[in-house]
Amino acid sequence: MALEGKHTFGNIGDTRVSFVEKKIEEARKDFLKDLLEHNGFEVIIEEEKRKKEEEPQLYTVAVTDMTFNPVVAVYERKLRTFDDRKVTADYWNQVSENTSPQYWQKKEE
Repeated sequence: MALEGKHTFGNIGDTRVSFVEKKIEEARKDFLKDLLEHNGFEVIIEEEKRKKEEEPQLYTVAVTDMTFNPVVAVYERKLRTFDDRKVTADYWNQVSENTSPQYWQKKEE
């Protein structure tokens, strides 16, 4: 769930994609899909193969924009929330809905 610095890309089916996150649960998949589509990206979802039927279904989320890097998009404040605020790392990671503190400011304890 954390932002990773490595920009990974590959294919889903016949479509060349930039991967956003891999092996995530359905709630996380839905959040990212909605957020990225809100920001104008074409999102492609792929179900991960399960070894056993009892295991939870995991997903890979990717976008067709090969230049998209989640770390750059978040820290350069290029993404917007549904109410037009800038996405922070805490918002992206679903830690907090508060987008006012900057990522470099010390958090209150």
